[in-house]
Amino acid sequence: MSSRDAQLLARDAGVDLVEIAANANPPVVKIIDWGKYQYQKMKEEAKNRKKAREKQSELKQMKIGLKISDNDLNIKVRKIKGFLEDGDHVKIMVVFRGREMAHKEVGQELLNRVLGLLEEDAIVEGKPQFNGRNLSVGIRKK
Repeated sequence: MSSRDAQLLARDAGVDLVEIAANANPPVVKIIDWGKYQYQKMKEEAKNRKKAREKQSELKQMKIGLKISDNDLNIKVRKIKGFLEDGDHVKIMVVFRGREMAHKEVGQELLNRVLGLLEEDAIVEGKPQFNGRNLSVGIRKK
């Protein structure tokens, strides 16, 4: 329809004539309320920003002591699997306290045990490293 007819229709309805696609030939316009249109655009942009934030993976940390019991270890492994399912990266840290630093091989064995329990679900990113009193390694979802 001609632009004059569209303007008359919009004026009669008491709403605005809003250009949707300026690059089209002929340009595409809608007869809508401008305030309502702005509100819908703002809501849509907020929704898109929220989706973009949700897709980013976080780095979660799980600290494990050397004297952890089997049941507690299984609970922590289950929690790590949950983090991996959500798409997060996980940093597993074996924490050494006091004189436990003299037995670094025990911490290495514990870390290998945890990684063995997670081998079906996770990929190890790099080698285990000592940082002060912690032995840590990063993992991500397969």
